[in-house]
Amino acid sequence: MTDNDVLKHTYDKEIVCPICENKFKVKIVKVNSPRITSKDSDFFIRYSVVNPYFYDVWMCNHCGYSSMKADFPKIKSFQKELVLDGITKKWTPRVYPESLTVDNAIERYKLALVTSMIIEKPNSTKAMILLKLAWMYRLKKDVEKEMAFLKQSITAFLDAYSMEDFPIYGMQRDSISYLIGELYRRTNNEKEALTWYSKVFSTVGASQKLKDLARNGKDSLKNNMI
Repeated sequence: MTDNDVLKHTYDKEIVCPICENKFKVKIVKVNSPRITSKDSDFFIRYSVVNPYFYDVWMCNHCGYSSMKADFPKIKSFQKELVLDGITKKWTPRVYPESLTVDNAIERYKLALVTSMIIEKPNSTKAMILLKLAWMYRLKKDVEKEMAFLKQSITAFLDAYSMEDFPIYGMQRDSISYLIGELYRRTNNEKEALTWYSKVFSTVGASQKLKDLARNGKDSLKNNMI
């Protein structure tokens, strides 16, 4: 996709960095632009036009603070000092094209991951970034790195499941249970996958859609399908 194509499907929005108060512009993908072609069983959505995942990380090029857009303004006072000490002092500004590529997205998600660790973000935040990194490597068909990030995301989701309140990024307990099971299945841990699929069926109020997905996951294990 060319820069001109991206301009058709995005608009600029001015953001104020919660760390250094620098004003900068980010690209927002227009709601009516993404065209969904398919959805993977671990909630990854594939698009035919502009890919919203590529623009999900906002980055202040002045101080280096990087975060998924949903979390960008959520900063506590002690975290500002952590960014200034742990990131800004070592920060080298980056230059990105108008039209971000999957490799640009990977770099930006990794910057957001580093930030989340330095400022002690919740495990759920790290889990989502790790999962999205796995998805980006899936787009690149880099199975080894995809699997590595999927496994790391499982660990973070398990911690979030046991220690954080729901919903987690819009997902209730049944959705997270299913997702953990599905990630275990994709990383070839059949025993744990079945355990977490079972949690979906035993969760009070679990949606029929999630139960169907969990049942599909169990069936695919029987048939040795990814």
